[in-house]
Amino acid sequence: QVQLLESGGGSVQAGGSLRLSCTASGHTKRYNFMGWFRQEPGKEREGVAAIGRFGGSEWYIDSVQGRFTISQDNAKNTMYLQMNSLKPEDSGMYYCAAGWRNGGYWYQPTQYTYWGRGAQVTVSS
Repeated sequence: QVQLLESGGGSVQAGGSLRLSCTASGHTKRYNFMGWFRQEPGKEREGVAAIGRFGGSEWYIDSVQGRFTISQDNAKNTMYLQMNSLKPEDSGMYYCAAGWRNGGYWYQPTQYTYWGRGAQVTVSS
């Protein structure tokens, strides 16, 4: 099993920044890519960004391109999401996820086996 723990959520005003962290523990060889998803009450979980564990390929949804940066420190088994120029529509519960990608799309939740419990991000206007 792989355990994922998010940290770094909080409340900021529009235009502000936050950095989320996700640290993996347990059988950390059981995934080859990680991602960030967000979800608001009553809405579907949405893929925000993902990164390949080996080689570091990155993917983003259009709405965060140029504002968010995903990165990782494999020595620490930790992934980060730097969020700048935050907007109210970025608010939600942010989940860290890890999986072994097998040909599907990075933004599909079904590509991920392991999930964290989430970190709340609230952006006020």
